[in-house]
Amino acid sequence: MRKIALLILAALFAVSCTSGVNTENLTDTITDDYGRQVVVPTAPQHIVSTSPAVTEIIFALGGGPLLCGRTDFCAYPPQVAQIPSIGGISNLNVEHVLSLSPDLVVSGSMVPEKCVAQLQAMNVPVVCVPEKTTFQGLYQNIATIGALIGRAEAADSLNQQIRQQLQHIAQRTDTAHRPTLYYVVGFGAGGNYTAGGGTFINDIITLAGASNIAQDVEGWNYSLEALMQHDPDYILIRSADSAAFCSMAPYTKLSAVRQGRVIAIESGMIDLQVPRNLDAIKLISARISGK
Repeated sequence: MRKIALLILAALFAVSCTSGVNTENLTDTITDDYGRQVVVPTAPQHIVSTSPAVTEIIFALGGGPLLCGRTDFCAYPPQVAQIPSIGGISNLNVEHVLSLSPDLVVSGSMVPEKCVAQLQAMNVPVVCVPEKTTFQGLYQNIATIGALIGRAEAADSLNQQIRQQLQHIAQRTDTAHRPTLYYVVGFGAGGNYTAGGGTFINDIITLAGASNIAQDVEGWNYSLEALMQHDPDYILIRSADSAAFCSMAPYTKLSAVRQGRVIAIESGMIDLQVPRNLDAIKLISARISGK
C-alpha cells in the first residue's frame, strides 16, 4: 500500500508540473534572523535588495535577473549598475521601493524598523538577512538567500566550492608560525579602528594563516600605542587608503610600512560578508607565504 500511495503522489506531482500551475502565486512562511515570521512567495520574480552583501550573494547564485531594485551602495558585480537604485539604506525611500512593485524585499541590518513595518503594512514581505559575526555565517546567509530566491541547489554548490578551496589553503598554512597582521579600518586624527576578535574579518585573517594583533579586542577601537608596540609583520588596508597611511607619521615607523609588507585590498572583499571573502583569504595567504 505504501508503494501505491507514493506512486499516486508522484503522478499527481507530475500532473501539477505540466498543467500550467502558476508557482509564482504560491507562498511559504519563514522565520528570519530577527525572529520575524514572514509570508514569502516561493518563486519571487521582482526582488529589491537593500544590502550590498545580499545583492552580491544573489548575483553569485545566478539570481541577478530577479532584482528590480538595489541601493546606491550595491556596486558589485559591475552589471548591478543596470538595476534601478532606490537610494540609500539607513534613509530608505519606502515610496521608491513600492514604485518598483516588488514581491520580496531582502534587507540587511541597517534598514530602520519603521521602514520594514511600512513595507509589511503594504503587503510587501521583508526578510532580514544581516551579516554574521563569524565566517561560518557566510554559509548560513548563502543558504538562506538561496532558499528565498529559488536557488537552493546553487547555494549548496557555492558553499561546497568555498569549503573545498578553504581546505586547500589550510593544507598550505603553517599554523605553528603565523605572522602578525593588523587590518586598518580607520586611522589618523579621527582615531585608530580595526576588526577585533568578534568579527568575521578576524576569521578571514585567521583562515589566511595570519594572527590578528587585535583578536583580544572587543569592538573596533584600537590604540595607537598598542599598534606601534605590537609592530605587526603585515598591514592590511583598503586600496583607497594605502598611500595616505604609508605616508603618514607615525605609521611610517612601522616595520611593515618600511619594509613593504602592506597588503592593499579592495574594500568589498573584506568589509562585506560575501563569497569574495575567499578572494581576500587567498590574497592574504599568498602575500604572507610569499607565493
